[in-house]
Amino acid sequence: MFSKEITLRVRYGETDQMGFVYYGNYAQYYEVGRVELLRSLGFSYKSLEESGYELPVVNFNINYYRPAFYDDNLTIKTFIKSLPTSKIIFHYECYNENEALINDGEVTLVFVDSKTKKPCKPPKLILDSLSRYL
Repeated sequence: MFSKEITLRVRYGETDQMGFVYYGNYAQYYEVGRVELLRSLGFSYKSLEESGYELPVVNFNINYYRPAFYDDNLTIKTFIKSLPTSKIIFHYECYNENEALINDGEVTLVFVDSKTKKPCKPPKLILDSLSRYL
C-alpha cells in the first residue's frame, strides 16, 4: 500500500447552515489528498495532462460518521492499495483533531488518452513508482 497524509483547516465558507462542513466539500478535500499523493510519487496532474493523459472520476463513494466544523484541523489520509490498470482507485480516511474518524471513501478514476478520449493503460512511470510499494 502507498499512502500520503495531509492536513487542512476548515474555512467558514465550507460550512452549512447547521455549522457542519458541507458534505460536497469532502470531494475537494479528497482531491487535495489525491493530488499530493501523486506529487509525492513525482507526478503532478499537470505533467500527466501534458503527457497526453486525462483522469476523469468515474465513481465517488463516501461514508459519513460524524461532522466536522469551522476551524477544525482535518487529516486526510489517502491510499492506493493496488496497482492501477486503466483505472486507479484512491481510498480515503478523514480524521478530526481528536483522531476521530469523520468519514471514509473511495474515488475511482480512469486513465484516458487525451487524443482518442478512450481508456488506456497508465503511464509506465506511475506503474514503476507504485510497484515499489504494492
